[in-house]
Amino acid sequence: MKSILLHVPATVANVACGFDIMGFALDTPGDRMRVTRSKSPDIKIINSSKQKNLPVDPAKNTAGVALRAFLDHIQSDAGFELEILEKIKPGSGLGSSAASSAGAVYGANELLGKPLSPVELVPFAMEGERLASGTAHADNVSPALMGGFTLVRSYVPLDVISIPYPKDLFCAVVHPQIEVRTEDTRKILRNDIRLRDAVTQWGNTAGLVAGLMMGDFDLIGRSLHDVVIEPTRSILIPGFELVKKEAMERGALGCSISGSGPSIFALARNEARAKSIAEGMAKTYQKLKVPYQTHISAINPVGPKILKG
Repeated sequence: MKSILLHVPATVANVACGFDIMGFALDTPGDRMRVTRSKSPDIKIINSSKQKNLPVDPAKNTAGVALRAFLDHIQSDAGFELEILEKIKPGSGLGSSAASSAGAVYGANELLGKPLSPVELVPFAMEGERLASGTAHADNVSPALMGGFTLVRSYVPLDVISIPYPKDLFCAVVHPQIEVRTEDTRKILRNDIRLRDAVTQWGNTAGLVAGLMMGDFDLIGRSLHDVVIEPTRSILIPGFELVKKEAMERGALGCSISGSGPSIFALARNEARAKSIAEGMAKTYQKLKVPYQTHISAINPVGPKILKG
């Protein structure tokens, strides 16, 4: 096999209370990427997507940087061509850079006979995140590669865990059509937090993990609260409080910022509830005259999907 076509999922990072340590993969939207083994030892980036401002220099592209880190680690002189066919909009808060990084290392790993497992690919995809945001965080690339919900228990040493979750869980996402750069949103965060807030956040994070594992929707809902990051970042998102209020009134388990924003996500008990929540989010932005896109998705359980190979 010399070429494969992949769907790489969008991801929701932080999941309210789990800043930099929790994330989950969506069935839709996602990247579509073709990874091809080439005869030359170089990495070539081809942008065939509608996002015309993507860098094609491998040293300045998250996919290229992640792939180079992977190839250097396994001491391979193989060359690859990465063609981006469909792209999650950069700056959306839906893991655009993570999808590129994850797809590149996943595809190359497949074509080289799978020397590493998906979780072992995470450190190399993190290098793409370092390029994109200045920080090698794993809360997007882990679910992008592994699917489902993931927890980064530790960064040093890296320890990433898959978390069981109720299979009828659905997600509604609204993406106001503005761009928010992760690097910029990190700069406005406080370096220190009150112990009282830390205790609340720890409790919510532990409660969310327990709720997911037990399939306890009420516990999931009680835990989807962020007292550390959301109060600061939400000021960059137009209509955030109104959108969140509408989502909760329509039965969302919880609602918060997806990654660094501006996308806003809400978890729901089933698809019908997620559709209603998405409609409410959309109506709120219609009233505010803010352009938007909505997505309704199940949780992607596997990560990248091979469409053709």
